[in-house]
Amino acid sequence: MVADRGYYKGEEILACEESGITTVLPKPKTSNNPANGLFGRGDFRFIPQDNEYVCPAGERLIWRFRNIEKGKTLDCYWSSACQSCAIKSQCTTGQHRRIRRWEHESLLEKVQRRLDHCPESMRLRRQTVEHPFGTLKAWMEYTHFLTKTLQNVRTEMSLHVLAYNLKRVMSLLGVTALLEAIAA
Repeated sequence: MVADRGYYKGEEILACEESGITTVLPKPKTSNNPANGLFGRGDFRFIPQDNEYVCPAGERLIWRFRNIEKGKTLDCYWSSACQSCAIKSQCTTGQHRRIRRWEHESLLEKVQRRLDHCPESMRLRRQTVEHPFGTLKAWMEYTHFLTKTLQNVRTEMSLHVLAYNLKRVMSLLGVTALLEAIAA
């Protein structure tokens, strides 16, 4: 399964993995730290055998506690060396740089490695998936839906998708083959 970062949700990725579905999707950029000149989470390296992180300054962020937030079990890590760190201003504006790690974070790292080893999968997804949506937008003249309420908009979108699919099948197979397939 290949999706874009808008579909990234840890619990859904876990459910896919448990169902035997291989997922490939990029992690969303949720932190403003890199844009603000601070180290991003990717600059911190996790050491599984020690259950610790290593920061860009080489200090260890040790495990401090586990808690549950929004139904997810998270471990929290930080270093006691932050106060005297020479590069603290590049890392955090707080007292300590804290890293939270979901109990299934290794799965998310596996998904990221999968994407890193197969970056063309996202390019292929854009070629195959974005084209129909672009076509539908053009048909709708790049405007909003003509109907109101969620039920009516769903119906309108379903009709657009049905029309697209019918036109696509007719262009690939022809009208005769489509009518034969419908009759069968």
